[in-house]
Amino acid sequence: FLFVPAVEVKIEVVIPEKERSKEEMSPNGKASPLIYKVNGTARHYHLEEHPIASNPYHNPKDVVEASVCHVKDLENGQMREVDLGCGKALLIKESGEFHAVGHKCPHYGAPLVKGVLSKGRVRCPWHGACFSISTGDIEDFPGLDSLPRFQVKIEKEKVYIRASKQALQTQRRTKMMAKCISLSNYNLSSTNVLIIGAGAAGLVCAETLRQEGFSDRIVMCTMDRHLPYDRPKLSKSMDSHPEQIALRPKEFFRTYDIEVLTEMQVAAVDIKNKTAVFKDGFKMEYNKLLIATGNMPKALSCKGKEVENVFNIRTPEDANRVVKLATSKNVVIVGASFLGMEVAAYLAERAHSVSLVELEEVPFKKFFGERVGRTVMKMFESNRVKFYMQTEVLELREQEGKLKEVVLKSGKVLRADVCVVGVGAVPATGFLKQSGVNIDSKGFIVVNKMMQTNIPGVFAAGDAVMFPLALRNNKKVNVPHWQMAHMHGRVAALNMLAHGMEISTVPYLWTAMFGKSIRYAGHGEGFDDVVIQGDLDELKFVAFYTKSDEVVAVASVNYDPIVSKVAEVLAAGRTIRKRDVE
Repeated sequence: FLFVPAVEVKIEVVIPEKERSKEEMSPNGKASPLIYKVNGTARHYHLEEHPIASNPYHNPKDVVEASVCHVKDLENGQMREVDLGCGKALLIKESGEFHAVGHKCPHYGAPLVKGVLSKGRVRCPWHGACFSISTGDIEDFPGLDSLPRFQVKIEKEKVYIRASKQALQTQRRTKMMAKCISLSNYNLSSTNVLIIGAGAAGLVCAETLRQEGFSDRIVMCTMDRHLPYDRPKLSKSMDSHPEQIALRPKEFFRTYDIEVLTEMQVAAVDIKNKTAVFKDGFKMEYNKLLIATGNMPKALSCKGKEVENVFNIRTPEDANRVVKLATSKNVVIVGASFLGMEVAAYLAERAHSVSLVELEEVPFKKFFGERVGRTVMKMFESNRVKFYMQTEVLELREQEGKLKEVVLKSGKVLRADVCVVGVGAVPATGFLKQSGVNIDSKGFIVVNKMMQTNIPGVFAAGDAVMFPLALRNNKKVNVPHWQMAHMHGRVAALNMLAHGMEISTVPYLWTAMFGKSIRYAGHGEGFDDVVIQGDLDELKFVAFYTKSDEVVAVASVNYDPIVSKVAEVLAAGRTIRKRDVE
């Protein structure tokens, strides 16, 4: 049932090559960083009024109306990209009704006409974000913005769309948000909501609170120097500057009164007194708390690990420095993790040599299975990346304090000017040890379906949590994906406001290497077989991961929108059997 060909639409949409490359570009254009250092008590910055979105039909000159097709041109369940002269829209017919929304996913600009339409929403073919066709609102992530929605009318059997030129050209819409009632009355050292961590989970939590009309004080704090940014970019597009990958410009935070304390580390949380204690001694009281601190990369434990030019990629500065040092030099990457492999792919054209050291026999074996892993490995080898498998680093040797060689346990000695370490991560939850917040033996924060910890009013989200995954009978899992962190933040915010929202989203992730994107949905942990359709050698395939008789996950290369289709089936609570895909 997954392979039923879609009904042909009369207008064929060809994506220019230029459009396809946008998949790996910045999600929200260029933005300005807000370097907000904290010293003494100067913890507030001046709040200015910057309305982000005005009424789209405010100025009649800004409105365009066009006849786009005959009512019989579209069958139920069909989508068509239509041109209104000064921009395009996505026209959809479902249950006899027409809807019109933006035609591009606001995340990375994917053409939604190539996505999946199901039960009142359209799912992006690239990264799985979902949008309501009647409101344009974002319903599953990644990304922060919704789609613009356009007026549709039928006259004499013709379909007309009325739209604002601005919305047609921007293809994104920021949902309505509340503002703080008054910040002037606040005690600097207390807030209604405190968010520790400024990644996707923290930002989506803050935005959701404002979208739901919450008008009290929100403070986010981060150890980082920057406002929230697109962290997956650090290994995929390593020379990006912070302002290019910022998720929101600094004006956005001012407009919606979301305060961000940068370079601020929480050292402890006093649950009894509802207080966060910062490393510099500053204390802040809260009413509701979200812990979204993410992971910390593991370091190497070998001899010489303190040598210069050995990096974990944690910040834009790390990524930029590695690119600079690696250009025309010898690079050794330790760990065939997503980060390690993406860094290897990015540096392959720039460095003199790229060597990858890994304990397993095949990259991604536990995640994608042996056959897909070998296919990926072959692609890397054809791009000059050399693998040293089933071994690990014994020693990092220096010359004049700088890295010179990497010695492997196999006895091999690799020349190295730069070393990037990607051997996994641990949850950044050490500061919670004495807090009373329930943490498991690996350091993960345990939460329920509402992202609540065992402490009332304390929520947790993102890479550092174990949560019940609906897809796998509410088994507690850790899913360190960008998309999932967004959804965690949203669910936490709604439950801070007592909405009783339970998490039920399907995990979705992607990786991009040498111009190829691997998409993945579901949770394949413990899979016992892989059913592959298509051609691995041609890098055009779909892999279904099964456990006993059930498909638990899917991965694909050049097979869009199959992963989004499967995600939509799983999200509807339907089971896909092994026989359905064999």
